[in-house]
Amino acid sequence: MDMDEMLDEEFADEDIVTLMTESGEEVDFVEIAGIAHKGKFYAILQPVELLEGMEDDEALVFEVVRNADGSDGFNVVLDDEIIDAVFEEYNRLLDKAQA
Repeated sequence: MDMDEMLDEEFADEDIVTLMTESGEEVDFVEIAGIAHKGKFYAILQPVELLEGMEDDEALVFEVVRNADGSDGFNVVLDDEIIDAVFEEYNRLLDKAQA
């Protein structure tokens, strides 16, 4: 079994999102959650393969935008206030679902 088959098997039930870096490199992410916040929609994505400087349990927040062709685009969020608010909402929803 090659690495791609192992990844396919490991994340078969997960939503995989492939994003392109500014340098043209493709990076696969597992979609953890979609969160609405202040009229915008955000996706919490965790890289399939650990990215430099990230811990195993870390994820990134992306704003989901509509591209001119109608497809979804993902812009990484760097604003700590938005990141904190998105994770707070995610944790609130998670707690509610587990109650």
